[in-house]
Amino acid sequence: MPYSLGLSLYNLAGRHGPHRPLSRPPRPGGALLWLHAPNLAGLPAMQELARHLIEDDGLQVLLTAPPPASPDQAHPPPADYPRAAEDFLNHWRPDLAVFAEGELLPATLHECTRRKIPLLMVGARAPCLPVGRDGWYPGLIGTCLQAFTQIMVLDDTAARAFRRAGAEPGQIRIAGRMEEPSAALPYVESDRAFLAQLMATRPVWLAADVAPGEMRDVIAAQRDALQLAHRLLLILVPRNAAAAPMLADELEAIEGWGVALRRTDQDPGAETQVYICDASEYGLWYRLAPVTFLGGSLAGEGCARNPMEPAALGSAIVYGPKPGPYGAAFGRLGAGRAARMVGTGAELTMALGDLLSPDRAARQAQAAWTIASEGAEATAQVLHAIRAVTDGAP
Repeated sequence: MPYSLGLSLYNLAGRHGPHRPLSRPPRPGGALLWLHAPNLAGLPAMQELARHLIEDDGLQVLLTAPPPASPDQAHPPPADYPRAAEDFLNHWRPDLAVFAEGELLPATLHECTRRKIPLLMVGARAPCLPVGRDGWYPGLIGTCLQAFTQIMVLDDTAARAFRRAGAEPGQIRIAGRMEEPSAALPYVESDRAFLAQLMATRPVWLAADVAPGEMRDVIAAQRDALQLAHRLLLILVPRNAAAAPMLADELEAIEGWGVALRRTDQDPGAETQVYICDASEYGLWYRLAPVTFLGGSLAGEGCARNPMEPAALGSAIVYGPKPGPYGAAFGRLGAGRAARMVGTGAELTMALGDLLSPDRAARQAQAAWTIASEGAEATAQVLHAIRAVTDGAP
């Protein structure tokens, strides 16, 4: 990658960037592959790629992602300034660098090419500069793209975006969306079998992580839905677990419902309308409930549960307009008609009424499962491209 006018201007614009070396753990011995995710949305696919490389190939992997990625998820990437890039590469000395989604780090890429470190781009949507570092830099993006041996993109739209930006057609391969770690949560099979027998033939729905501000809407949805299905059971997981006993008393006194509390080992009987549980057993509740409303998304501060959790376990998803950190995941599910967004409590009631039809719930749940489990073929292509560099595979 030549030192172009665009790169000079880019580095000049960032001349006040950090230069102090960071404290880093020791570099592991042997060959090291560097995988970089530019954001939290792209991190799961790179984590799954890292798992394959470690478990299947026995390779050492350095995974980086910017905050708010936690230290147990990934290391911080280099700040994209010449001295910071030099310090990072001096310490880690990667044998291959794999970038995701299309983010370009010009100063870091220049230093990688100067050191002859092979570069791959995977899961790419469109080329872009780091957040806060965009601007007019003549020819910079096209020059950066020429540094990559291969650019593996999501679809035709992404391929066109990279060609327009200056990538050569021979560099680009349409691979599709990469695999993410399974979001299927664990459970105790004996508990599932026992509760499934108790709930046999009853319609069931789950309201997960319900914020205080949306509890009224969930209760109203259950009240109205009971007019359509008088044996309907709500598995209710309030965000404030300490409020469960008081909530049970209120529902019994005000609504006249039968309420069972999981924390006191009560089981949902034939006359139970609400089963109040806590957040430690979501793998069990997703398996028992054909329909899940993800709380926090309607009137809370945002959804705090990954929607791929119920999707992976065959539960149809209803959610509000506040996706929290899972906007990309909800977008994928919504585009695939695998989740239904509601904007008000009244719409939640309508959605629940629709999904009480087993056929409708099953179709939406199947679509959600398909999206949650996609990507194995794309990840296999990426692994082949990496192996072609690391061990000379054809």
